[in-house]
Amino acid sequence: MKSTKKLLLIISTCLILISCISKNESATINENRPNIIVILSDDMGYSDIAPYGGEIDTPNLNFLAEEGLKFTQFYNAARCCPTRASLLTGTYPHEAGIGHMTNPPKDVNGHNYGVPEYQGKLSSNVVTIAEVLQKAGYSTFISGKWHLSFFDKKQWPLQRGFDKFYGFISGAGNYFKPEAPRFIFEGNVPININDEDYYTTDAFTDKAIEYIESAKTENQQKPFFLYLSYNAPHWPLQAPKEDIDKYRGKYMKGWENLRMERYNRMKEMGLIDASWELSYDDIVSWDSLSDEKRKEMDHRMAIYAAMIDRMDQNIGRLIEDLKKKKLLDNTVIMFLNDNGACAEFDMLGSGPKDQLETKEGYALSYGKAWANASNTPYRSYKHWVHEGGIGTPFIVHWPNGIAENLKGATINQYGFLPDIMATCQELANTRYPDVFNGNQIKKLSGKSLTPLFSGSTEQIHKEPIFWEHEGNKAVRSGDFKLVQEWEKGVSDNWELYNISEDRTEMNNLISELPEKANEMILMYKKWAKATGVIPWNEVEKIIQEKNN
Repeated sequence: MKSTKKLLLIISTCLILISCISKNESATINENRPNIIVILSDDMGYSDIAPYGGEIDTPNLNFLAEEGLKFTQFYNAARCCPTRASLLTGTYPHEAGIGHMTNPPKDVNGHNYGVPEYQGKLSSNVVTIAEVLQKAGYSTFISGKWHLSFFDKKQWPLQRGFDKFYGFISGAGNYFKPEAPRFIFEGNVPININDEDYYTTDAFTDKAIEYIESAKTENQQKPFFLYLSYNAPHWPLQAPKEDIDKYRGKYMKGWENLRMERYNRMKEMGLIDASWELSYDDIVSWDSLSDEKRKEMDHRMAIYAAMIDRMDQNIGRLIEDLKKKKLLDNTVIMFLNDNGACAEFDMLGSGPKDQLETKEGYALSYGKAWANASNTPYRSYKHWVHEGGIGTPFIVHWPNGIAENLKGATINQYGFLPDIMATCQELANTRYPDVFNGNQIKKLSGKSLTPLFSGSTEQIHKEPIFWEHEGNKAVRSGDFKLVQEWEKGVSDNWELYNISEDRTEMNNLISELPEKANEMILMYKKWAKATGVIPWNEVEKIIQEKNN
């Protein structure tokens, strides 16, 4: 009888535990799971920040790199919203519904090309990091730029797993006075900004700190996930005067000299191999400019640098707040950028120079010539999938989780955006669902990076990874990269590079290694068909028909 009672007690206890777990099927009883913060900058070049060879003052990113891990070969998706879609869902952009771009605020069907892979908004057949972690018992916050849907509120942050949201639903906006249709939203509601001292980078950090405070006040044991998605240094060029003044005159040396200084510094730091050539430039000579134009271009670059400096200051405020709350040691911070430096819209920048250092303007940019220096030493820009378009700084900081002997180490393995979802899933001790909210979910494309935190040297990616944006295509498989730049009417302009020997893509091996090239071309075609990639000439026809 006693043994029967004991057995019943054991069974009862097990049923209670199963019941508790089933209420939150992905939850874990481990309350030591780390907090997770993903910080995303916008339109920044590979070599702009100090840990990657830049002269811009970024001591807080330096701190994260020196006490964490610095990846040299991490990749984004070459453009703002495809990157955000891939980062947050762990899938390729097309699988997430954003094979091109999201629909802009003034056009409900702007980038909807009539198929799920190009619907211009986030798909319901993918899950976000927030949805997965929220289900696992995390508080989930976003402060900053969403840019994954504008007209369909079912695809807004609060409807996609975030508990709280503050920022832009759309893409770019004025830093000092965001106005319709590019409002600042809190939750699902647009708000008017009447603060003379308002600046988006500061405000996004303020809200991030506020959300963390509220989470820890309400539930000390509950971990949090924060997606801090700055719009800096995306155009319009706007920054507080005290930050701009710090850089005025520092860029009168011109872009060629700046590029060479960064290139030499990167070699000294071991970020690039000394044997890699500096990629060719396709820009106007600094010496060909008038004195007046040089001063204007120095001014544009000074504002751009100030925007990055201000972002770093705000990252420092966040770090100090985590220290004060005694949260830093068990918080994983990941920092990266959404695409390569932006060559929009003109060689020497766009927007009237009279708007520089004002609160006016929208498409106010620093231009292709400075973007070429920002991407040192790599080729091309945002939109394209040569290394300058897809290479990003990637820093991971986690005092409790990165082995002591690895802190400050450089990781030369390659990885890409979907790895962030896989990493978050493992850190949260949860799983990636097959079905969510009644929808069949696309397969996870990433691999967890956590083995690298403890010193594993095993290659994370044994399978190829792929890109396609606006007809620009690429495959990375081991040391080799196949790449094609879209050119109307041309289909055989593939290039092949050995990235370990030539990451600046100066020595095209397509004629020397035709078998390797053909093998990788077949890889791309198979992936493109499975992923729903539409050939860009067909997309152009759809766009033309929509515009007629």
